[in-house]
Amino acid sequence: MAFLAAPVTSVLAEEVNNPILPNGTFFVELIAFIIILVILWKYVVPPLAKAMNDRQEMIRKQVEQAKETEESLAKAQSKYEEAIEEARVNAAKIRDDARAQGAQILEELRTKAQAESDRIVERGREQLSAERDALVRELRDDIGRLSVDLAARIVGESLADEARQSGTIDRFLAQVDTVDGRLQAGAKLPAGQS
Repeated sequence: MAFLAAPVTSVLAEEVNNPILPNGTFFVELIAFIIILVILWKYVVPPLAKAMNDRQEMIRKQVEQAKETEESLAKAQSKYEEAIEEARVNAAKIRDDARAQGAQILEELRTKAQAESDRIVERGREQLSAERDALVRELRDDIGRLSVDLAARIVGESLADEARQSGTIDRFLAQVDTVDGRLQAGAKLPAGQS
């Protein structure tokens, strides 16, 4: 048996020196490793996977929101530029309308000023005409009295009679009007009259 004992001891000695199977601990370590992997796979990996999936979903949503925000920004920028252009067009239209209204108001004011000026000139002419007529009447009366007095002195007869006096004044004034009409027409007086 010694014979048999020697190979067994040598096998055992070889087993002890075998680095792959040292004392059978490999199987125990392998089973412990598998148990740890199962525990990790069952209890640690799902929350980590869930956290990673949630994180990826959140990142995906943020990217989508960023794209939507970018599109909204582009739309808002487009609307802003359209609004600015529309405001420019409206401002130009308002300026043109204001200029047209200003020109119209200015024309109306000129028309009113011209009408007022014409009215004032016409009123002045009427006043001058009325004053001239009053002055002519007054001068006729004065000239009539003076001519009657002068005629009375020259002729030596009394012209106190109203009918005579009136006829003499009318003849004299008719002659004055004739002379006045010729002067206004630009006609020259005969050499003996002045």
